[in-house]
Amino acid sequence: MAISRSQLVKELEPGLNALFGLEYSRYDNEHAEIFDAESSDRAFEEEVMLSGFGSAPTKSEGGAVSFDTANETFTARYTHETIALAFSITEEAVEDNLYDRLAARYTRALARSMSNTKQVKAAAVLNNAFAAAGAAGTNPGGDGVSLINTQHPLQSGGFLVNRLATDADLNETSLEQSLIDIADFRDERGLRTAIQGMKLIIPRQLQFTANRLMESTLRTATADNDINAIRNMGVIPQGYTVNHYLNDADAFYIKTDAPNGFKHFTRTPLSTTMEGDFDTGNIRYKARERYSFGFSDPRCVFGTSGA
Repeated sequence: MAISRSQLVKELEPGLNALFGLEYSRYDNEHAEIFDAESSDRAFEEEVMLSGFGSAPTKSEGGAVSFDTANETFTARYTHETIALAFSITEEAVEDNLYDRLAARYTRALARSMSNTKQVKAAAVLNNAFAAAGAAGTNPGGDGVSLINTQHPLQSGGFLVNRLATDADLNETSLEQSLIDIADFRDERGLRTAIQGMKLIIPRQLQFTANRLMESTLRTATADNDINAIRNMGVIPQGYTVNHYLNDADAFYIKTDAPNGFKHFTRTPLSTTMEGDFDTGNIRYKARERYSFGFSDPRCVFGTSGA
């Protein structure tokens, strides 16, 4: 339905001083703090996890060397979605407007809506990171379990754990334990990896707690005159980032330096088009883009849903 003069009554009357409601600042491109950007030229992208070799055994004198095998373990798929929104304005509404170019103002509102959708979809990867299989919002990875889980199956048997054994709120103890657990990450054959925590990702409710934990010279919430080991050791070199689209007020996440983790594929960049309708004279505006957000290797993150 086109925006007509009946919906813009005040804009057609003399004496109007200001129009407001469409010019708010927005939290833009927060997904770039989490996801690595890549382009795509197909309907979907797939990334395959490979299993290497196990530990090399001791060879006895004169004995035969042992042979090992390597294979594929799981595949992560990124299926691109098409995001689009449009509006139209009657030609009479455009002709009779006294104060501003309607098209320019509502085009900015269109951009705001498209941006908001992208941030919500990006944050959904973390918002659904703890969802149990079959639950609403489940977004399992290639290994069949949620992003942050205590039971990521390994090719060698056992599990990769990228979640605190007991969920806890953000504090010195839980942050240190998370970093200790990250240092124990294993590959598909059970070999230790040198993966490290790089960036703390938090909702807006934890920004003050994170700042005290990361920036204080001495330990927080204690009378002991001890140094702040997290800051002094530089164990989270990229600091922290606030994502305003995270839903859980006490969950926190640590992005690691594991390659091929969080991915944002762009199939078609954002584009806008405008056309006039011959029959009605209405002017129509449309914004459209195609992309996907997801993850390949669950070692890219460690997290907890909070106490």
